Amino acid sequence: MLGSKIKNIYAFFVPLIMMSALCQNSGTSSIGGDEQYLFDFTKNDDVDAWQEQSDTVRDVGMSKALLVIHKNIAFRRAIFFALLNPQLNGAGFAGIRAIRSYNLTGYTKLQIQCRGQGQYNGFKIILRHKGLNDEPNYSFEQYFQAPKDEFAIRNLKFSEFKAYYRGKRVNNNETLDLSQITSIGLQMYGGVYQPVKQRGPATLEIDWIRASQ
Repeated sequence: MLGSKIKNIYAFFVPLIMMSALCQNSGTSSIGGDEQYLFDFTKNDDVDAWQEQSDTVRDVGMSKALLVIHKNIAFRRAIFFALLNPQLNGAGFAGIRAIRSYNLTGYTKLQIQCRGQGQYNGFKIILRHKGLNDEPNYSFEQYFQAPKDEFAIRNLKFSEFKAYYRGKRVNNNETLDLSQITSIGLQMYGGVYQPVKQRGPATLEIDWIRASQ
């Protein structure tokens, strides 16, 4: 009798433990709800998954980006440091990205709680799907202005993420596949195709990034 109970308990919990480990390794949560945190820097999430992807990937690029953890006994967050040295026409970008898989089906927007400091506060979030994480594949992007002085939440509707290639809008009808998000990036942009051109240093303090309904 006791042996049978132990076997039943083992059979119940082992699959749950394996599923939990799989979700942690892939960055994908199988638990439903109104929100899913992609990164929560106020808790234990680190920045090891984030790598620089600035305009220095091209011969003429001279920009730099870095993401670090900033903390003391009272708070913990990430800081995105960007130094943007664009070309004369505004071409240039300083950015970072994380290669992780997420199933965001059922969520309607991406939220980032942040605060910008510097002369310019224009940033963009870059999402890629289906493992198409590099050129010549296009990306899905959305621009936003970071709040100054106080932390605030910026809401970016998934329906407003549009296809771009090297900063230029791509005319196609494909939409972002929320069930197969495989890369998330953050950039300070030069604005070659934008009405406002940016340059110089900027910072973006980030508490968390999450998907929300």
